[in-house]
Amino acid sequence: MNNVAKYDEEELEILQAWEAGKLKPVADMKEQTNAHRAAATATFKKDQRLNIRISSRDLKSLQARALEEGVPYQTFAASLLHKFVSGHLVSQR
Repeated sequence: MNNVAKYDEEELEILQAWEAGKLKPVADMKEQTNAHRAAATATFKKDQRLNIRISSRDLKSLQARALEEGVPYQTFAASLLHKFVSGHLVSQR
């Protein structure tokens, strides 16, 4: 298992089950795959633009974190926003 730190607890559980041979394909695999692919496409469709102004310091930090993750900083920022509004990233107040 390489890059373990990149997986959350649920993803690790799934990966371990897969590697142990505990997961079996569903009977309607093609239909399920197509349905999930369509849902993912609709979810991640980028059809709106957002322009914001942030401090140089925050932008540099965002770019550094994106570089650590190996993604463009705009993609990283969009991912953070998506995680926050979907409840998967919480504020540390």
